Amino acid sequence: MKKARHILILGAILIITQFFSKSVYAKLGVGVATGKITVEDKLRPGTIYNLPILTVLNTGDEEAKYEAGVAYHEKQLELKPKEEWFSFSPKEFNLKPGEAQKVEIRLNLPIKTEPGNYFAYLEGRPLKKSESGQAMVGMAAATKLYFTVIPANQVLGIYYKAASLWKINQPWSSRAVIIVAAVISYLILNKFLGFQIGFQRKKEEKKDE
Repeated sequence: MKKARHILILGAILIITQFFSKSVYAKLGVGVATGKITVEDKLRPGTIYNLPILTVLNTGDEEAKYEAGVAYHEKQLELKPKEEWFSFSPKEFNLKPGEAQKVEIRLNLPIKTEPGNYFAYLEGRPLKKSESGQAMVGMAAATKLYFTVIPANQVLGIYYKAASLWKINQPWSSRAVIIVAAVISYLILNKFLGFQIGFQRKKEEKKDE
């Protein structure tokens, strides 16, 4: 009886020890599988540019929530692109250990962007919930982004913005133009036919007189 009790106690201790060891040694981890990004094209103010995919990895051994974002070097010589210029899809996501998430990144340069060389880190970072429920930013992994903006006046900036929107919204841009052109053609034709019919009636009325 005592022997069986000792075995049960030892088994319980082993289970508890294993549980706590997993809890203690469970850790967050993050990595990125995207190398340095250098945009070879010279970008113009107003341009909307699709950057290469950023792949974020969970290198830890517990499931966690992650987000993509932008960071900078404290004393960098290059200009700093503002965070609101970037859009990430998805912005936040959950990853189990060993899983990866591909994040699409779009760079939207304002019309009045300052020309020059730009640098930023594109980051993946885990978001850990504290006991109070507030998000705490932990470690991060990042890839470097370099791009250059060349000068352009405001009118050209508006043109480049419109051209970029046209390009990224294809084929809907072309379809919208076709629909608008069809509506305008219909209105013009309808007005012309109405004018012709009215003119013909007036001629007939004059003949009758």
